[in-house]
Amino acid sequence: MTNKSVYETPEKISENKRHILTVLVDNEPGVLARVIGMFSGRGYNIDSLNVAEVSNDEHLSRITIVTEGTSEVVNQIEKQLLRIVPVHSVTNLNQEGSAVEAEVALVYIEVNESNKKKIYEICDFYRARKIENEHNAIIFEIAGASERINRFIKEVDEITSIEIVRSGPVAIFTHQKKEEE
Repeated sequence: MTNKSVYETPEKISENKRHILTVLVDNEPGVLARVIGMFSGRGYNIDSLNVAEVSNDEHLSRITIVTEGTSEVVNQIEKQLLRIVPVHSVTNLNQEGSAVEAEVALVYIEVNESNKKKIYEICDFYRARKIENEHNAIIFEIAGASERINRFIKEVDEITSIEIVRSGPVAIFTHQKKEEE
């Protein structure tokens, strides 16, 4: 896979893979536009994006960005993000070691008497929670790792027609305390 960036990037040394970046920024107008502008201006793609305030008293927000690229390209993205003035820190959770990732999906599933039992079995197996039941459709909520949600969607989609809304992953680094000897 070739890099689609219009800017010169280092020669490909590693393979393309999924990276989750968390960016701690000031919660003020225009910051998100500047971060996204850095990606689009350099030809990088964003697979998913989440933003939420994480500190009311300090007015800080955390942006979680899922992107794909080589380690070298993602390191370049991190350096460019740090040049944006309201950015406090950038963490590549793939490089930090242990991180917990989760996302939420709402899945609108068409049901009838012939598929209802099988759909409920799948939903029960994946611990999807029924949140709406109207006419010949049920809306289930499923939360967890992206791969788990992908498997759930694939299994249900093989049985009936579905519509999906996904939050995209959010993730946090799990700080491991070093044991003193």
